[in-house]
Amino acid sequence: MEEAGYPLLEQINSPFDLRKLPEEKLLQVCKELREFIIDAVSCNPAHFGASLGVVELTVALHYVLNTPDDKLIWDVGHQAYGHKILTGRRTSFHTNRKYKGISGFPNITESVYDAFGVGHSSTSISAALGMATSFKQQGLTNRQVVAVIGDGSMTAGLAFEGLNNLASMQANVLVILNDNNMAIDPNVGGFSEYLVDIATSHTYNKVRREIFKGLGKLKLAGPRSKEMIVKINNSIKNLLTRQTNIFEGLNVRYFGPVDGHDIAHLTSVLKDLKDIPGPKVLHVITKKGKGFKLAEENQTAWHAPRGRFDKVTGLFEEEVGSDKVKPLKFQEIFGHTIVELARQNEKIVGITPAMPSGCSLNIMMQAMPDRAFDVGIAEQHAVTFSAGLAISGMVPFCNIYSSFMQRAYDQVVHDVAIQNLNVVFCLDRGGLVGADGATHHGVYDLSFLRSVPNLVVSSPMDEIELRNLMYTAQLPDQGPFSIRYPRGVGSHEIWQRPFEQIQVGKGRCLRKGEEIAVLTIGPLGVKAGRVCEALASNGLQVGHYDMRFVKPLDTDLLHEVFSDYKAIVTIEDGTIVGGMGTAVIEFMADHGYHCPVKRLGVPDRIIEHGSQMELFKEVGLDMESMKQAILEMKAALGS
Repeated sequence: MEEAGYPLLEQINSPFDLRKLPEEKLLQVCKELREFIIDAVSCNPAHFGASLGVVELTVALHYVLNTPDDKLIWDVGHQAYGHKILTGRRTSFHTNRKYKGISGFPNITESVYDAFGVGHSSTSISAALGMATSFKQQGLTNRQVVAVIGDGSMTAGLAFEGLNNLASMQANVLVILNDNNMAIDPNVGGFSEYLVDIATSHTYNKVRREIFKGLGKLKLAGPRSKEMIVKINNSIKNLLTRQTNIFEGLNVRYFGPVDGHDIAHLTSVLKDLKDIPGPKVLHVITKKGKGFKLAEENQTAWHAPRGRFDKVTGLFEEEVGSDKVKPLKFQEIFGHTIVELARQNEKIVGITPAMPSGCSLNIMMQAMPDRAFDVGIAEQHAVTFSAGLAISGMVPFCNIYSSFMQRAYDQVVHDVAIQNLNVVFCLDRGGLVGADGATHHGVYDLSFLRSVPNLVVSSPMDEIELRNLMYTAQLPDQGPFSIRYPRGVGSHEIWQRPFEQIQVGKGRCLRKGEEIAVLTIGPLGVKAGRVCEALASNGLQVGHYDMRFVKPLDTDLLHEVFSDYKAIVTIEDGTIVGGMGTAVIEFMADHGYHCPVKRLGVPDRIIEHGSQMELFKEVGLDMESMKQAILEMKAALGS
């Protein structure tokens, strides 16, 4: 990318270079950094608004802190683009989120400046406390540890668990609360409203300014002046709000709110806070999308732009005037289908943990606002809230990304499965998701859910099957029901067909064959079907069976397959450890069958980022790899 427009930024290859600049140059650094991010993301679509909102904060932190010795943790991580650019990755930033390129999130294997790997929310305070405690044990008392957490992330229980422990241990940690009142969609809940009340108290801010102005005239000096000012500050808050600040109530010093886009003031405040020991919270007010008008006005849409765009007009590079009907995404099929079902069944409600746009529950929120609930970034609460709805007679559809469901596993077992409640888990982003990478791949759910009693574990091959599984799951007496589906579009342009009940635990034969049978689950079955069709045109008849359910398994179908075929290939877009292929082998052993079984799935290692096609090829789940596995099995049979 051309760097002629970044005279200061191109001189910064590490924070050491940044610190050589005089403070009056930081405003220009911020301007260039913001423009660089806009230029980069307009050409290489990625997360956008969050990083624009913390440009000044990023520059101030690296200017004041002695990173990488001091530790800076970015909660969630898609706000860390400026951080990456300032820490030696400016010239490689064009590879952001691309296959074999740099990660879209901080990654400890990528840079010494990435202090902690992040991707899911609300982990920063706990990690920071662990680091600060470790430094204290090692006698490294001069090390600073800073956690930058968005206000959306403060809706998760883990953040409060960390904050509570931080207060009790009185560790030297600075928590910066980046308050923009947004996660991906607008924040919800009492804590978000509480922060707004603090930030917008005109009386408090006016009185504080006047008193501090008077203190300045007195020219207070001496070692106790800062302590006295803090006490006066807290007294003003208590006097005017008639309540103890929630952080101060936990014995954590609270500072702010301060303007997150005033680089000079931010730098000054951060320098002062370095000298104050113990746990501290700095409340910083920022604007998501700052510096790009469209991103400021529509923060949800510009959280992660859908494609390349003109940075001047904001127009996306898309086909103009095309009348071709594009298949809807699986998430959109879910959104429209739950509304259809809810109109037929008044007991149906929808729940999402802060992802109404991402999972398309916003469709139901618009159509039936009193029956769809965004509970904030709180997956554990989402599941137990759903359990409470179910036990009281409702049929909750709890929509959570597959990778985020990992956070609520205990609640699935303890609150739903043990009580055998009819909660329908719709797990979006099942399988390899692409550019978001390791923290977001939804590859473990088939494996970790199939071990849970009472729970139905299913995955539709296409949009029609998704609709029919959703219809089946809300029928009476179904118990806990999981439906997982992938990121991206399906294979049908005409998807809105009449609902049909699917018999739980029953798969289907899609193609009869000879010697070799292919067993698939989920949308990879579409690709496998094309492979079987291509092989048939060359004279190799391969059987193809869509399992539909990992639990309960279709035992009648498996008896048929093991009786009629000499070899089996299983295909799934989940981890090969404990997944559908493992279930098939367990069935084979339990029933005394002897047959070579080749399992195709995600290998037992961490898969990084790239396009879905690139990652499928890497792990052997592309059509060519499927074909080769079948041909190798055929060769092994010796016929």
